[in-house]
Amino acid sequence: MKANLGHILVCTIAIFIAGCAGNGPGKEKLVIYSPHGKELLSDFEKQFEAKNPGVDIQWMDMGSQEILDRVTTESRNSHADIWWGAPATIFMRAEKRGVLEQYKPSWAAAVPAGARSHHDYWYGTFATPEVIAFNDKKLTPATAPQDWDEIVSPAWKGKVVMRNPLASGTLRAIFAAMLARSVEQTGNDAQGWEWLRKLDANTDIYAADPTQMYTKLGGNDPIVTLWNMPDIVLQKKKNNYSFGYVFPKNGTIVLTDGIAIIKGTKHRELATRFYEFVTTKEALIAQAEKYYRIPARTDIPKELLPEWIRSITYTEMKVNWDIVAQNEVVWMRKWDTEIKSKK
Repeated sequence: MKANLGHILVCTIAIFIAGCAGNGPGKEKLVIYSPHGKELLSDFEKQFEAKNPGVDIQWMDMGSQEILDRVTTESRNSHADIWWGAPATIFMRAEKRGVLEQYKPSWAAAVPAGARSHHDYWYGTFATPEVIAFNDKKLTPATAPQDWDEIVSPAWKGKVVMRNPLASGTLRAIFAAMLARSVEQTGNDAQGWEWLRKLDANTDIYAADPTQMYTKLGGNDPIVTLWNMPDIVLQKKKNNYSFGYVFPKNGTIVLTDGIAIIKGTKHRELATRFYEFVTTKEALIAQAEKYYRIPARTDIPKELLPEWIRSITYTEMKVNWDIVAQNEVVWMRKWDTEIKSKK
């Protein structure tokens, strides 16, 4: 029975990949794993194929942690070529597992040392602020929770909807950052666990995927969540969700989002070509304008970036990402077994 289910799953995945893009005969296929969403992925698929007519881009859109699990499982026979998008901490773990290929992009010097692998296994593409998002039909920036501590206060009990953190690189990083902050401030993680217990007590539902979370957040209740700012703005602008957000006053967690070539790629030259294509200055400016991404590259003149980037202000929370990368797996296992739904 298990073998049959596994065979069905493999077939389903193969069919899904084949359906993600045009499947022209004789074309060289490049498979992308990414959490960046169909809008951005479809856009750059079309752009790259237009410039490379002999190429067929095929992508799978899934959570960052799901990508790491899949790439690890497929490590002896890689099914994909490029991993485009995940918090740096997940790429750090992937590097330690030996599932990434070394590649130094042409723009490597334009990325700060803290936003790239020290051994060229991954590089930062975006700086991603994490925010408190809310239903702006029922709440305003003044009435929504103002910081990380307020969202876990009793006033928000039953009013928090959360993406399942086990599958989400974004939420795993937020949770682990709060625990790392506790370690840095107090010498242990007890304060962080207490914060997570209170957050769980306030959480009404853990959504299986982002779409379910968006639907719940954009309903008719004064609901809030923790999520990344670019996606909240994108969903509001592109899909008309009733979303607003605030930067936490006691410090905004800012993740580095990255890109890497998957070890075992059968299309190394094509993979590097795509890698460079989606990370040019022009591509990053377009991603900022259309998809609300903040480039990690420091060599793009500010006047070329959209006004919304030039105008946003927030105080970044200092996070020891090495502590996060070292402990995230153990911490999330503990959260799942000892904290989740233990109200």
